[in-house]
Amino acid sequence: MNYAATCLSAVKPSASAMTSELAKAMKAAGHDVIDLGLGEPDFDTPPSIVDAACDAARAGQTRYPPTVGTLELRTAISDKFKRENGLAYSTDEIIVSNGAKQIIFGALMASMEPGQEVVLCAPFFGSYKDITLIQGGVPVEVQCPAANGFKLTPDALDAVLTDKTRWLFLNSPCNPSGAVYSAEELKALENVLANFPNVLILSDEIYEHILFDDLEHIPFVRACPSLRDRTLTVNGVSKAYAMTGWRIGYGAGHKTLISAMTKVQSQISSGACSVAQSAAVAALNGPQQSVAEFREAFEVRRNLVHQLVTKIDGLHLDAPGGAFYAYIGCANYIGATMPDGNTIDDDVALAKYFLEDAQVALVPGSAYGLSPFVRISTAAPEAVLEQALKRMEQSLLKLSKA
Repeated sequence: MNYAATCLSAVKPSASAMTSELAKAMKAAGHDVIDLGLGEPDFDTPPSIVDAACDAARAGQTRYPPTVGTLELRTAISDKFKRENGLAYSTDEIIVSNGAKQIIFGALMASMEPGQEVVLCAPFFGSYKDITLIQGGVPVEVQCPAANGFKLTPDALDAVLTDKTRWLFLNSPCNPSGAVYSAEELKALENVLANFPNVLILSDEIYEHILFDDLEHIPFVRACPSLRDRTLTVNGVSKAYAMTGWRIGYGAGHKTLISAMTKVQSQISSGACSVAQSAAVAALNGPQQSVAEFREAFEVRRNLVHQLVTKIDGLHLDAPGGAFYAYIGCANYIGATMPDGNTIDDDVALAKYFLEDAQVALVPGSAYGLSPFVRISTAAPEAVLEQALKRMEQSLLKLSKA
């Protein structure tokens, strides 16, 4: 008997999660695998946040929370938008979910009909595509090559928007490329979107605090105020506060959309964990020193990885402007021959070769819609990153280039 729904036939599990699971299995079997597949900070959640969660649990905040999120957390999020981003969102324009993925899932379910299109800027976070497919949407992938800084241009956007387009997904800083949009670049997209009033914009800004080279995070709504009511800003506490396991994401947008998303969430999960929401309040309202410390550490690692990759013959990496990934160009090794005589046909094969020969787990660029690249997470200690790249270089030396 086939238990899977037809809509799942084109959906793939998260590539980074699958890579990490495979790496864990290999480690359990005794292999010395370095896992650079999964994107999460390697730091512990700051103690003040953990203490707030413990206090909340002991105080009896363990019952069903409101589906839309506690008023305390939504107020903290509203204050955060005002304080950090110069944006005014009332509490009825904010929803809290079990991570940012659920925000995205709920937004599409609440607003999209089967057959409508979602524009994705390749390279893009792989779940964007699969969440769209699960709900009967049509992903429209726009290639954003390295020559364009991995960013969407107004001409490329104008070429794909139609009367079937329902959403445009933007991600700045971007996973996997680290691309960061300027205010001018976002304004140029606003001019195109003005001609398509039925298109909604999802602005994923979860890496906003992980920026390098003194770059400034520009919220989409601040750069494009005329599109405020058509924009859902997605964020969360996972990346900035090292809280991936707490599963708290949030979205801010027009209250009609938020209301519809709340209705969807009421039938999927109800409210997010009450104790985790208290922890998120402490994160947003409390000391921000750890955020700055994490960012500084990520920049040191970015610099190290960029320096080391640049020294490896045949690989290319433009220094990422943000997030904690390195999207490494590997075109020079496509078509190369491995020691066993088999050919590296694509970046999937190269990622497999790195796992088997170098015992380094990473993710092929095809998972993000743009090849040939491989993505490594730079959220690891410098010594680990150095060892991983040394292993990768040694494995590449064993290949015979085409």
